Amino acid sequence: MNDSDHILLAHGGGGQLTAELIRDVILPALGGQDPAALTDSAELCLPAGRVCLTTDTYVVEPLEFPGGDIGTLAVCGTVNDLAVAGAEPVALSMGLVLTEGLEIAVLRRVLASAGDAARAAGVAVVTGDTKVVERTGEPGMIVNTAGVGAMRPGATLGFGRVAAGDAVILSGPLGQHALAVMCCRKGLTVAADLKSDCAPLNAPAAALIDALGGDLRWMRDPTRAGLAGVLADLSAAAGRNVEVRQTAIPADPTAVAAAEILGLDLLSAANEGKLVAVVAAGAADRAVGVLRGFAVAADAAVIGAVGETSDLPLVEMLTRAGGRRVIQMPYGEDLPRIC
Repeated sequence: MNDSDHILLAHGGGGQLTAELIRDVILPALGGQDPAALTDSAELCLPAGRVCLTTDTYVVEPLEFPGGDIGTLAVCGTVNDLAVAGAEPVALSMGLVLTEGLEIAVLRRVLASAGDAARAAGVAVVTGDTKVVERTGEPGMIVNTAGVGAMRPGATLGFGRVAAGDAVILSGPLGQHALAVMCCRKGLTVAADLKSDCAPLNAPAAALIDALGGDLRWMRDPTRAGLAGVLADLSAAAGRNVEVRQTAIPADPTAVAAAEILGLDLLSAANEGKLVAVVAAGAADRAVGVLRGFAVAADAAVIGAVGETSDLPLVEMLTRAGGRRVIQMPYGEDLPRIC
């Protein structure tokens, strides 16, 4: 093993190797800031008004998968959490925990894709931290990102605004991220062309807010626990029944086939480039039209509706066979370490 091509414990020691790693590997990929001007925090100029803050930690295995990697995932995941809350992402931080022995070439690729994702979302990675830990297994990395966003004018989203008759909209097919990671992890070739849907959603989310105003009630991205988890949360928090139609849910035939082979439920599979929105019934067609103007949401569709209040709110799916299936919050994770 050539030490110069791999992460060493000394890269985390705060000395010359740390400085070289930041100067030569991290900064060129994420923003190109002057190393001499770096401090332990970043000063931001934010518009007056409401500010949104989020943070998340990414442990996906493998680090690279069809359609993305841990760097893309970390940026998009944090951007999307801000976007569906009604905020315009302003800046991100990125914390890296690197395992001794990690190939620097892998780190360069991950950081390059993170930088590409940040630029695609129009957000800057402005500060961060790097730690190196002893190797106890396969070399790897963990990424933490935090994001700050300014709430968009007119964004008044919340469970309390959801009303009977509101439409439930999904921006595209389910399960592509979870199944792409799973097939890659297990070396399965049943879905060779299946790719993660990992993508920033701030542009379509902002367009929905601007176009619908008060007719946009609530948004969420269906990541872990998938659509099932999001709808269960919506029903419980709003205290209302929710009904969706299986035939209306956009489907990727490759993801459907992979899920059937693996015995997985697409409703609970994770997504990293989809959003669920609740809008006033009269604004449903307009919302779908807005979303379909973006490649990432070209298959957007109305999949159901919100019902009346209930002491025991329930999510039900009308199946293709004409029956009814109760949709519950998944108990755990069918696929661990997919984000």
